[in-house]
Amino acid sequence: MSDDALTLREVLEVLERLYPPATAQSWDRVGLVTGDPDQPVRRILLAVDPTLAVVEEARALGADLLLTHHPLLLRGVHSVATTSAKGATVTGLVVGDVALYVAHTNADVAPEGVCEALAQACGLGATEALAVVEGQALGRVGDLPEALPLRTFVEGLARHLPPTAGGVRVAGPPDALVRRVALLGGSGDDLFDEVRDSGADVYVTADLRHHPVLEAREEARGGPPYVVDAGHWASEWLWLARAQRALGAALGDDVTRVETHISTVRTDPWTFLVGADLGGTP
Repeated sequence: MSDDALTLREVLEVLERLYPPATAQSWDRVGLVTGDPDQPVRRILLAVDPTLAVVEEARALGADLLLTHHPLLLRGVHSVATTSAKGATVTGLVVGDVALYVAHTNADVAPEGVCEALAQACGLGATEALAVVEGQALGRVGDLPEALPLRTFVEGLARHLPPTAGGVRVAGPPDALVRRVALLGGSGDDLFDEVRDSGADVYVTADLRHHPVLEAREEARGGPPYVVDAGHWASEWLWLARAQRALGAALGDDVTRVETHISTVRTDPWTFLVGADLGGTP
């Protein structure tokens, strides 16, 4: 790596070409959270969540920039005192001279974004939008090269996901054939109407609640679309490697002037499981 460090401003110009802030949803809060645009950036850490542990990891690594998918300050705050977790996180970033940049729903819809990473993990090639919201294509729909039993499809997806306590939950018969796949990384239980309209055999998303899933299965009368909950953190973790590669490619010759690392901290909040019937239920 060259000693001629990039500035944060130069790195942000590249990130905002990959993930334009204007493509974020209106409720979202993306962009630079902490940091000075003129500060040098020699080392970047990519993570899903800006937790206290991830900030400590960034500081231990000597990272100048922490790039996360989820916002730290999505809702209004009136204090960043260290008596709250968010306050301690902000203080840790500032004291450690670590800039924080967030690419959230703008990263969901980008060509080098979360949904494309999940589509690749599902085995899809060409895809189209699942829905258009505020002028942006949310989610993806595409076809597998050949129909697969639902269990085989999910087992293939799971091999790409990081291990979690909850694993991958499935609603549908294991031997049902699936080929057309709809997906949305992160939380997606508000798009069941669009999933049905897409003709998908299976819907891959996360954070699925009891009532929306039960109602969707009732509407399906036991048939497709079947439902897969891949886990919020796990389904979005797939983006980190794709973003790392995209950032390196977009930096061009400047890629030698900065190191990039993917966080090793698992920020999925669930830690163990009790009472699961691993053989499945009827």
